[in-house]
Amino acid sequence: MSQALVSIVIPFKNTELFIAECLTSITNQTYTNWEAIFINDHSEDKAHKTVEKFASTDTRIKLYKNNGNGIIEALKTAYKYSSGRYITRMDSDDIMAPIRLEKMVENLEMYGKKHLTVGQVKYFRADGVSDGFARYEQWLNSLTVDGKNYSEIYKECVIPSPCWMLHREDFEACGGFNSEVYPEDYELAFRFYKANYTCIPCNDILLYWRDYSTRTSRTHKHYAENSFLDLKVHYFIELDYDASRPLAIWGAGHKGKTLAKILIQNNIPFYWICDNPKKIGKHIYDQELYNFDYLSQLKQPQSIVTVANSGAQAEIKNYFKTQNMQAMIDYFFFC
Repeated sequence: MSQALVSIVIPFKNTELFIAECLTSITNQTYTNWEAIFINDHSEDKAHKTVEKFASTDTRIKLYKNNGNGIIEALKTAYKYSSGRYITRMDSDDIMAPIRLEKMVENLEMYGKKHLTVGQVKYFRADGVSDGFARYEQWLNSLTVDGKNYSEIYKECVIPSPCWMLHREDFEACGGFNSEVYPEDYELAFRFYKANYTCIPCNDILLYWRDYSTRTSRTHKHYAENSFLDLKVHYFIELDYDASRPLAIWGAGHKGKTLAKILIQNNIPFYWICDNPKKIGKHIYDQELYNFDYLSQLKQPQSIVTVANSGAQAEIKNYFKTQNMQAMIDYFFFC
Protein backbone atom coordinates (compact mmCIF):
# COMPACT_ATOMS: atom_id res chain seq x y z
CA MET A 1 0.00 0.00 0.00
CA SER A 2 1.30 3.44 -0.93
CA GLN A 3 1.61 6.29 1.57
CA ALA A 4 -0.55 8.73 -0.38
CA LEU A 5 -1.63 11.86 1.45
CA VAL A 6 -5.17 11.81 2.86
CA SER A 7 -6.99 15.11 3.40
CA ILE A 8 -9.53 15.06 6.23
CA VAL A 9 -11.92 18.03 6.19
CA ILE A 10 -13.51 18.90 9.54
CA PRO A 11 -15.85 21.85 10.09
CA PHE A 12 -16.59 22.65 13.72
CA LYS A 13 -18.89 24.91 15.70
CA ASN A 14 -19.35 24.88 19.47
CA THR A 15 -18.08 21.32 20.02
CA GLU A 16 -15.52 22.04 22.76
CA LEU A 17 -16.88 19.17 24.86
CA PHE A 18 -16.00 16.60 22.20
CA ILE A 19 -13.40 17.96 19.80
CA ALA A 20 -10.36 16.80 21.80
CA GLU A 21 -11.58 13.19 21.52
CA CYS A 22 -12.00 13.66 17.79
CA LEU A 23 -8.48 15.07 17.45
CA THR A 24 -6.97 12.28 19.54
CA SER A 25 -8.69 9.64 17.41
CA ILE A 26 -7.11 11.20 14.31
CA THR A 27 -3.61 11.43 15.78
CA ASN A 28 -3.93 7.78 16.88
CA GLN A 29 -4.53 6.50 13.33
CA THR A 30 -2.41 3.57 12.20
CA TYR A 31 -2.12 5.32 8.83
CA THR A 32 0.02 8.40 9.38
CA ASN A 33 0.25 10.35 6.10
CA TRP A 34 -2.73 12.65 6.55
CA GLU A 35 -3.60 16.30 6.95
CA ALA A 36 -6.54 17.32 9.14
CA ILE A 37 -8.05 20.60 8.02
CA PHE A 38 -10.20 22.09 10.78
CA ILE A 39 -12.50 25.00 9.86
CA ASN A 40 -13.91 27.17 12.63
CA ASP A 41 -17.48 27.96 11.60
CA HIS A 42 -17.86 30.95 13.95
CA SER A 43 -17.61 28.84 17.08
CA GLU A 44 -18.46 30.69 20.28
CA ASP A 45 -16.85 28.29 22.76
CA LYS A 46 -13.29 27.10 23.39
CA ALA A 47 -13.16 24.57 20.55
CA HIS A 48 -10.81 26.83 18.54
CA LYS A 49 -8.29 26.89 21.40
CA THR A 50 -8.40 23.10 21.65
CA VAL A 51 -7.58 22.66 17.96
CA GLU A 52 -4.91 25.35 18.26
CA LYS A 53 -3.25 23.42 21.09
CA PHE A 54 -3.14 20.18 19.09
CA ALA A 55 -1.91 22.01 15.97
CA SER A 56 0.98 23.50 17.94
CA THR A 57 2.46 20.03 18.47
CA ASP A 58 1.41 18.32 15.20
CA THR A 59 1.96 20.10 11.86
CA ARG A 60 -0.48 17.74 10.13
CA ILE A 61 -3.32 19.57 11.93
CA LYS A 62 -4.28 22.82 10.21
CA LEU A 63 -6.69 25.42 11.50
CA TYR A 64 -8.57 28.09 9.52
CA LYS A 65 -11.69 30.21 9.83
CA ASN A 66 -14.74 29.77 7.64
CA ASN A 67 -14.78 32.15 4.67
CA GLY A 68 -18.57 32.29 4.91
CA ASN A 69 -21.26 30.95 7.22
CA GLY A 70 -22.59 27.45 7.73
CA ILE A 71 -21.33 23.95 7.10
CA ILE A 72 -21.44 24.10 3.30
CA GLU A 73 -19.17 27.15 3.19
CA ALA A 74 -16.95 25.56 5.84
CA LEU A 75 -16.55 22.43 3.72
CA LYS A 76 -15.70 24.53 0.66
CA THR A 77 -13.13 26.46 2.67
CA ALA A 78 -11.56 23.25 3.98
CA TYR A 79 -11.34 21.73 0.52
CA LYS A 80 -9.62 24.85 -0.81
CA TYR A 81 -6.75 24.19 1.63
CA SER A 82 -6.56 20.44 0.95
CA SER A 83 -3.92 18.75 -1.20
CA GLY A 84 -4.35 15.00 -0.63
CA ARG A 85 -4.79 12.29 -3.24
CA TYR A 86 -7.71 11.01 -1.19
CA ILE A 87 -10.52 13.08 0.33
CA THR A 88 -12.54 12.23 3.42
CA ARG A 89 -14.74 14.09 5.87
CA MET A 90 -15.03 13.93 9.64
CA ASP A 91 -17.36 15.57 12.16
CA SER A 92 -15.70 17.25 15.13
CA ASP A 93 -17.90 15.49 17.70
CA ASP A 94 -17.25 11.94 16.45
CA ILE A 95 -14.44 9.43 16.90
CA MET A 96 -12.45 7.52 14.27
CA ALA A 97 -11.61 3.88 14.85
CA PRO A 98 -7.79 3.58 14.83
CA ILE A 99 -7.78 1.62 11.54
CA ARG A 100 -10.18 3.86 9.68
CA LEU A 101 -7.75 5.68 7.37
CA GLU A 102 -5.60 2.59 6.83
CA LYS A 103 -8.61 0.48 5.87
CA MET A 104 -10.06 3.10 3.54
CA VAL A 105 -6.79 3.79 1.74
CA GLU A 106 -6.24 0.04 1.42
CA ASN A 107 -9.67 -0.32 -0.22
CA LEU A 108 -9.11 2.50 -2.68
CA GLU A 109 -5.66 1.20 -3.58
CA MET A 110 -7.16 -2.22 -4.19
CA TYR A 111 -10.28 -1.23 -6.17
CA GLY A 112 -9.08 1.91 -7.94
CA LYS A 113 -10.99 4.94 -9.17
CA LYS A 114 -14.74 5.16 -9.54
CA HIS A 115 -15.03 3.46 -6.16
CA LEU A 116 -16.28 4.88 -2.87
CA THR A 117 -15.09 3.35 0.37
CA VAL A 118 -17.37 3.54 3.40
CA GLY A 119 -17.29 1.98 6.84
CA GLN A 120 -19.66 0.52 9.38
CA VAL A 121 -20.71 2.83 12.20
CA LYS A 122 -21.51 2.57 15.88
CA TYR A 123 -23.75 5.13 17.58
CA PHE A 124 -23.07 6.11 21.17
CA ARG A 125 -24.65 8.52 23.63
CA ALA A 126 -24.02 9.29 27.29
CA ASP A 127 -27.54 8.29 28.33
CA GLY A 128 -28.00 5.48 25.82
CA VAL A 129 -28.88 5.36 22.13
CA SER A 130 -32.56 5.50 21.20
CA ASP A 131 -34.28 2.62 19.40
CA GLY A 132 -34.56 4.80 16.30
CA PHE A 133 -30.81 5.38 16.06
CA ALA A 134 -30.11 1.72 16.86
CA ARG A 135 -32.36 0.67 13.97
CA TYR A 136 -30.72 3.20 11.65
CA GLU A 137 -27.26 1.90 12.61
CA GLN A 138 -28.31 -1.70 11.97
CA TRP A 139 -29.93 -0.81 8.64
CA LEU A 140 -26.97 1.25 7.43
CA ASN A 141 -24.43 -1.41 8.40
CA SER A 142 -26.50 -4.13 6.70
CA LEU A 143 -26.13 -2.18 3.44
CA THR A 144 -22.44 -1.41 3.95
CA VAL A 145 -21.42 -5.02 4.63
CA ASP A 146 -22.40 -5.90 1.04
CA GLY A 147 -21.67 -2.52 -0.57
CA LYS A 148 -25.35 -2.22 -1.52
CA ASN A 149 -25.82 1.25 -0.04
CA TYR A 150 -27.55 2.72 -3.10
CA SER A 151 -30.21 0.01 -3.10
CA GLU A 152 -32.22 1.95 -0.49
CA ILE A 153 -31.00 5.49 -1.11
CA TYR A 154 -34.52 6.93 -1.20
CA LYS A 155 -35.19 5.82 2.40
CA GLU A 156 -32.47 7.71 4.25
CA CYS A 157 -28.90 8.87 3.68
CA VAL A 158 -27.02 5.65 2.88
CA ILE A 159 -23.51 7.12 3.05
CA PRO A 160 -22.45 8.10 6.60
CA SER A 161 -21.26 11.69 6.17
CA PRO A 162 -18.24 11.36 8.51
CA CYS A 163 -17.16 7.97 7.12
CA TRP A 164 -16.39 7.90 3.40
CA MET A 165 -13.30 8.38 1.23
CA LEU A 166 -12.61 8.58 -2.50
CA HIS A 167 -10.02 9.67 -5.04
CA ARG A 168 -9.65 13.43 -5.38
CA GLU A 169 -10.34 13.27 -9.13
CA ASP A 170 -13.59 11.37 -8.55
CA PHE A 171 -14.63 13.78 -5.81
CA GLU A 172 -14.17 16.75 -8.12
CA ALA A 173 -15.81 14.97 -11.06
CA CYS A 174 -19.10 14.67 -9.15
CA GLY A 175 -19.03 18.27 -7.96
CA GLY A 176 -17.32 17.88 -4.58
CA PHE A 177 -18.65 20.34 -2.03
CA ASN A 178 -19.83 22.74 -4.75
CA SER A 179 -23.51 22.57 -3.92
CA GLU A 180 -25.84 24.82 -1.97
CA VAL A 181 -28.42 22.11 -1.28
CA TYR A 182 -29.25 20.87 2.22
CA PRO A 183 -28.99 18.38 3.77
CA GLU A 184 -25.53 18.51 2.22
CA ASP A 185 -24.48 14.98 3.19
CA TYR A 186 -27.56 13.33 1.68
CA GLU A 187 -27.28 15.45 -1.47
CA LEU A 188 -23.65 14.40 -1.86
CA ALA A 189 -24.67 10.74 -1.48
CA PHE A 190 -27.09 11.21 -4.38
CA ARG A 191 -24.27 12.66 -6.50
CA PHE A 192 -22.09 9.63 -5.69
CA TYR A 193 -25.05 7.49 -6.85
CA LYS A 194 -25.51 9.58 -9.98
CA ALA A 195 -21.80 9.26 -10.82
CA ASN A 196 -22.13 5.47 -10.43
CA TYR A 197 -19.26 5.18 -7.96
CA THR A 198 -19.29 1.61 -6.64
CA CYS A 199 -19.47 1.25 -2.86
CA ILE A 200 -16.79 -1.08 -1.49
CA PRO A 201 -18.14 -3.63 1.04
CA CYS A 202 -16.85 -3.27 4.59
CA ASN A 203 -17.14 -5.46 7.69
CA ASP A 204 -15.31 -3.12 10.08
CA ILE A 205 -16.65 -0.42 12.40
CA LEU A 206 -14.67 2.64 11.31
CA LEU A 207 -16.67 5.43 12.96
CA TYR A 208 -18.09 5.98 16.42
CA TRP A 209 -20.99 8.34 15.79
CA ARG A 210 -21.95 10.51 18.74
CA ASP A 211 -25.56 11.47 19.38
CA TYR A 212 -26.71 14.24 21.70
CA SER A 213 -29.69 16.56 21.92
CA THR A 214 -28.00 19.68 20.49
CA ARG A 215 -26.33 18.00 17.51
CA THR A 216 -26.87 20.06 14.34
CA SER A 217 -28.69 17.26 12.51
CA ARG A 218 -31.27 17.25 15.30
CA THR A 219 -31.81 21.00 15.62
CA HIS A 220 -31.14 22.81 12.32
CA LYS A 221 -34.01 23.62 9.94
CA HIS A 222 -31.98 22.40 6.95
CA TYR A 223 -32.27 18.84 8.26
CA ALA A 224 -36.07 18.85 8.50
CA GLU A 225 -37.91 15.96 6.84
CA ASN A 226 -39.45 18.16 4.13
CA SER A 227 -35.95 18.98 2.90
CA PHE A 228 -35.33 15.27 2.57
CA LEU A 229 -38.47 14.71 0.48
CA ASP A 230 -37.72 17.59 -1.88
CA LEU A 231 -34.24 16.16 -2.39
CA LYS A 232 -35.50 12.61 -2.92
CA VAL A 233 -38.06 13.67 -5.51
CA HIS A 234 -35.53 15.84 -7.35
CA TYR A 235 -33.11 12.95 -7.81
CA PHE A 236 -35.85 10.39 -8.43
CA ILE A 237 -37.15 12.46 -11.34
CA GLU A 238 -33.64 12.95 -12.69
CA LEU A 239 -32.26 9.43 -12.24
CA ASP A 240 -34.96 6.78 -11.89
CA TYR A 241 -38.33 8.10 -13.06
CA ASP A 242 -39.54 6.63 -16.34
CA ALA A 243 -42.09 9.02 -17.82
CA SER A 244 -43.27 6.33 -20.24
CA ARG A 245 -44.59 4.28 -17.31
CA PRO A 246 -47.47 5.14 -14.92
CA LEU A 247 -46.37 6.22 -11.46
CA ALA A 248 -48.15 5.16 -8.26
CA ILE A 249 -47.82 6.55 -4.73
CA TRP A 250 -48.49 4.12 -1.89
CA GLY A 251 -49.78 5.72 1.31
CA ALA A 252 -51.88 8.78 2.13
CA GLY A 253 -50.39 9.75 5.48
CA HIS A 254 -48.42 12.94 6.10
CA LYS A 255 -45.45 11.86 3.99
CA GLY A 256 -47.66 10.59 1.19
CA LYS A 257 -49.56 13.87 1.07
CA THR A 258 -46.34 15.90 1.06
CA LEU A 259 -44.96 13.75 -1.74
CA ALA A 260 -48.19 14.21 -3.72
CA LYS A 261 -47.89 17.99 -3.39
CA ILE A 262 -44.31 17.93 -4.65
CA LEU A 263 -45.21 15.74 -7.64
CA ILE A 264 -48.13 18.02 -8.51
CA GLN A 265 -45.84 21.05 -8.32
CA ASN A 266 -43.47 19.28 -10.72
CA ASN A 267 -46.32 18.34 -13.09
CA ILE A 268 -45.65 14.62 -12.59
CA PRO A 269 -48.87 12.59 -13.06
CA PHE A 270 -49.51 9.74 -10.63
CA TYR A 271 -52.05 7.30 -9.27
CA TRP A 272 -52.63 7.22 -5.52
CA ILE A 273 -52.82 3.84 -3.76
CA CYS A 274 -54.21 3.48 -0.24
CA ASP A 275 -55.34 0.71 2.15
CA ASN A 276 -57.48 2.92 4.39
CA PRO A 277 -61.18 2.16 3.64
CA LYS A 278 -62.14 5.66 4.85
CA LYS A 279 -59.93 7.27 2.20
CA ILE A 280 -60.39 4.92 -0.77
CA GLY A 281 -62.61 6.58 -3.37
CA LYS A 282 -62.10 10.01 -1.82
CA HIS A 283 -60.12 12.86 -3.41
CA ILE A 284 -57.14 14.69 -1.94
CA TYR A 285 -55.65 17.58 -3.94
CA ASP A 286 -58.09 16.55 -6.71
CA GLN A 287 -56.44 13.10 -6.84
CA GLU A 288 -58.63 10.02 -6.37
CA LEU A 289 -57.37 7.36 -3.95
CA TYR A 290 -57.52 3.73 -5.12
CA ASN A 291 -57.22 0.35 -3.43
CA PHE A 292 -53.85 -1.33 -4.04
CA ASP A 293 -55.56 -3.85 -6.37
CA TYR A 294 -55.87 -0.99 -8.85
CA LEU A 295 -52.15 -1.34 -9.52
CA SER A 296 -52.85 -4.50 -11.56
CA GLN A 297 -54.74 -2.34 -14.07
CA LEU A 298 -51.67 -0.22 -14.78
CA LYS A 299 -49.19 -1.30 -17.43
CA GLN A 300 -45.67 -1.69 -16.01
CA PRO A 301 -46.10 0.86 -13.21
CA GLN A 302 -43.39 2.37 -11.05
CA SER A 303 -44.26 2.70 -7.37
CA ILE A 304 -43.10 5.04 -4.62
CA VAL A 305 -43.91 3.70 -1.15
CA THR A 306 -44.39 6.18 1.69
CA VAL A 307 -45.86 3.68 4.17
CA ALA A 308 -43.73 3.78 7.34
CA ASN A 309 -45.06 0.75 9.24
CA SER A 310 -42.48 -2.04 9.00
CA GLY A 311 -45.10 -4.79 8.90
CA ALA A 312 -46.97 -3.06 6.10
CA GLN A 313 -43.70 -2.51 4.24
CA ALA A 314 -42.95 -6.24 4.40
CA GLU A 315 -46.41 -7.03 2.99
CA ILE A 316 -45.92 -4.51 0.18
CA LYS A 317 -42.50 -5.98 -0.66
CA ASN A 318 -44.03 -9.46 -0.81
CA TYR A 319 -46.73 -8.16 -3.14
CA PHE A 320 -44.10 -6.67 -5.43
CA LYS A 321 -42.28 -10.01 -5.49
CA THR A 322 -45.43 -11.80 -6.59
CA GLN A 323 -45.62 -9.31 -9.46
CA ASN A 324 -41.94 -9.90 -10.36
CA MET A 325 -41.19 -6.24 -9.69
CA GLN A 326 -37.59 -5.20 -8.92
CA ALA A 327 -36.35 -2.72 -6.32
CA MET A 328 -34.85 0.52 -7.70
CA ILE A 329 -36.44 -0.18 -11.10
CA ASP A 330 -40.10 -0.87 -10.43
CA TYR A 331 -40.50 0.27 -6.82
CA PHE A 332 -38.79 2.70 -4.43
CA PHE A 333 -39.24 3.01 -0.68
CA PHE A 334 -39.20 6.65 0.45
CA CYS A 335 -39.37 5.80 4.17
